[in-house]
Parts: sequence; C-alpha cells; structure tokens
Amino acid sequence: MNQGGRARYFAAILISGLMMAGAAEAATCGNDARGFEQWKASFSQEAAARGIGSRALNALAGTTYAQKTISADRGQRSFKLTLNEFMQKRGSATIVSQGKKFKAQHASLLSRIESQYGVPAGPLIAIWGMETGFGRFLGNQNTISAVATLAYDCRRSEFFTGHLYAALELIDRGVLTASAIGAAHGEIGQTQFLPGSVLKYGVDGDGDGRIDLVRSTADALASTANFLRAHGWRPGAGYQQGEPNFAAIQGWNAATVYQQAIALMGRDIDNAR
Repeated sequence: MNQGGRARYFAAILISGLMMAGAAEAATCGNDARGFEQWKASFSQEAAARGIGSRALNALAGTTYAQKTISADRGQRSFKLTLNEFMQKRGSATIVSQGKKFKAQHASLLSRIESQYGVPAGPLIAIWGMETGFGRFLGNQNTISAVATLAYDCRRSEFFTGHLYAALELIDRGVLTASAIGAAHGEIGQTQFLPGSVLKYGVDGDGDGRIDLVRSTADALASTANFLRAHGWRPGAGYQQGEPNFAAIQGWNAATVYQQAIALMGRDIDNAR
C-alpha cells in the first residue's frame, strides 16, 4: 500500500472511530427516571454543539424528571370517549355560552384577525375555551422539565426532541424562562402551543413588539389563526367535518373527537347554520 493509500486507510479508520464514539455518547432514551440525569448530560453536550447558549443549557441542567407529565401522557382517556361524552366532559355548552360573550368583547381584535388570516372567530374561541378555559388555567408543570422528560422518554422521543430544541431556543431568545409554567406536555400559553409551534407560528397580535402567548390574548388568538392558515385554512370556506377547512382543525389536534368538538362549538359561537 503506497503512502496515499495508507493515509486514506487511516483517515477512514479515524472517521469511523469518531462516528462510533459519537454514537456511544449520544443521548439515549429511557422509560423511567433512572437514566434521566445521564441522558440530560449527554443531550446538553449535543445541544451545545448545535449552538444552544449558556442560558438555555443552565435551564436544561435545572430540569427534573416530570412524573406527572409521563402519567398524563400515558392516560389520555378522554379522547376515547364518544363525541357527546367528550363534549359533555369538556363543558361544551359553557364554552359556547361564554364564547359568545368573548366574541362580542373582542370583536375588533377578532375582526382584524379574520381580515389578516381568514379565520373567523368561532373556531379560535372554541380552541381558546377548550384549551385553557379562556386563559384561566394554563397548566401547573414546569415547561422545560415537561418537554425534556418527553424528549428523554422512549415513547415519543424523536417528536419531543425537536420541541426541546425549540424550547431551548426560546429561552435563548428570552421568550421563555427556566421557571416557565405550562401544561403537562409542555404546551405554552392561552391556546397551548408546543414550543416548536411557538417558533413557527407565533406572531405579535397586539403590536407591542413581543410574542407573549401567556399574557396577551391578542398574541394567542392571532398565533392560532396563523397556525390554522399555515395548515391550509381557506378564507370563507366551511370548517365542519367534510368541508375544506376541517383539515386545518385536524392539524391542530390529532384526536377525532377533539376536531369535531371544535368545529361544532365554533359553529355555535359563530351562529352558523
């Protein structure tokens, strides 16, 4: 073997060794709390290599295994109910009744949102009411711990790893803090966006130069409309099951009963027939 051949041979061995070492050091998922701290250390190294800053890395270091998040992820029984059972359990009559009042209260905002994004008030208010009771309850779990736990958990590790990187980026940008509180799966704000959706679809609905889905109803509703538009919402088209805009509602939540409930409550809030 000549010198050039030997050089290429040893270079190939070196690259292969580095790849194997990287694979060995890569963060490995788990199914309980025992490996979480080791996974977190490995993930932190990967995140730093991808350019995540010290503020976000410190937030990740402070996370704890969120057992309540895992329990919630394993026990989503309400999505197995019939449509009528689901709507009764979620209080659809109350959401519609209060939703009509909020539609009148926020008429100017909702009109502006519909002009910009093509989404009428009904489905936005239905989502707002369904997700957080119109902003009254945003969750009680540490957002970063919840998302980190789900990124570590083997069941949906790949999906939530992307949302963990998004959450860390939001911390670097100052949109989230290490102490941010949200829903069990790391959803954020009045209409419950996952971190990746905040990055993709979050908009400044009140014109204050910030995106704050927690404190700003305008930001939350405008961002929700932006999400639906990005998922194919067509201005003026129907949004009941079988109509063109129902597909955009399907993009919001994968559960069929949830999709149907949003469409029906939205229709009643809009007084459409």
